[in-house]
Amino acid sequence: MTQPTAPDIFAADQRSRWLSDHPGIWSRQGADLDAIPTLSILTTLWDQPRWLEAYHLYDELGSELFEAICDLPEYYLTRTENSILEANAKNIIAAAPVECIVELGAGYSKKTVHLLSEQVRQRGLCIFAPIDVSVAGLLASKASVQKDFPQLEFHGIHARYEDGFSAIEKSLPTLFVFLGSTIGNFNQTEFPRFFRALSAAMGPNDYLLLGADRVKPVKLLEDAYNDSRGITAEFILNVFRNINRLLGGNFDLNQIGYHSWFNPHWQQIEMYAVASTAQEIYFRDANAGFQWRHDEKILVEISRKFEPNRLQEQLGFFGLTPVEHFTDPNEWFSVLLFRKQN
Repeated sequence: MTQPTAPDIFAADQRSRWLSDHPGIWSRQGADLDAIPTLSILTTLWDQPRWLEAYHLYDELGSELFEAICDLPEYYLTRTENSILEANAKNIIAAAPVECIVELGAGYSKKTVHLLSEQVRQRGLCIFAPIDVSVAGLLASKASVQKDFPQLEFHGIHARYEDGFSAIEKSLPTLFVFLGSTIGNFNQTEFPRFFRALSAAMGPNDYLLLGADRVKPVKLLEDAYNDSRGITAEFILNVFRNINRLLGGNFDLNQIGYHSWFNPHWQQIEMYAVASTAQEIYFRDANAGFQWRHDEKILVEISRKFEPNRLQEQLGFFGLTPVEHFTDPNEWFSVLLFRKQN
């Protein structure tokens, strides 16, 4: 069977690198996404102090738990951002005259439908290219989006962020969408590296729509990450079930506690796994292990909070000019539109 040719959303020198194992889903030839987690897990767990990259949280169960978190009364982020997009999609799309929408870390693209609806209404055409490391998530997004928007051209990109957005054709006017305050998961090293790479990949007619959670009263923040039903704790600790599966590990989830707090110095929520008792951790598939001491913490995820004016100024140094700032009546969350400086 002849392999389909990669679409024109990819730069000409990139098209031969992308293959399709599922209709409408493209993966980079030779990319081994399964090998990336192993190296990430080992290098960060041996760091001082120990920590993990947040994307390990999103196995199948982790994704389901996060969807449940989004419906919790304490977790204001998803419904607040969704309300902003629903109220302002018309103005956002009018201010960003593009032909293609690329969503980073798309998941099921539930909030992006507001933008897609306006893009189709205002321009009658739309290319939608979500980027995600989960094929299952891309297939679900495709099924949902194409049902609601049959005229839409869908190209799912199975890749990590930088591999995906770096392959997009720069002459194609594109709106890059990065929602959910996912930027809050980037530490102080990852943040500038990400935006340098994204800015370098953007063309002269491109825009960025960025969702960012804001600094607010500590109790409101801490309750959002330590809900009364314990679903957030289950979500965070599920990462060790995923690691056991990936590396043949022996983390005992019954001997791990959950602790989160707002660090005012770094303006971020920090979510930790804490050893309830000493554990001899061993990874059979990597032939490596370490002693996890009693009460020793592993930083599983951070969620940085932002002051929007300062964030806009910061992104200006990456060649991104502020266009519009959308927020909710409580000013809890910001959706920021930028354009690439020519």
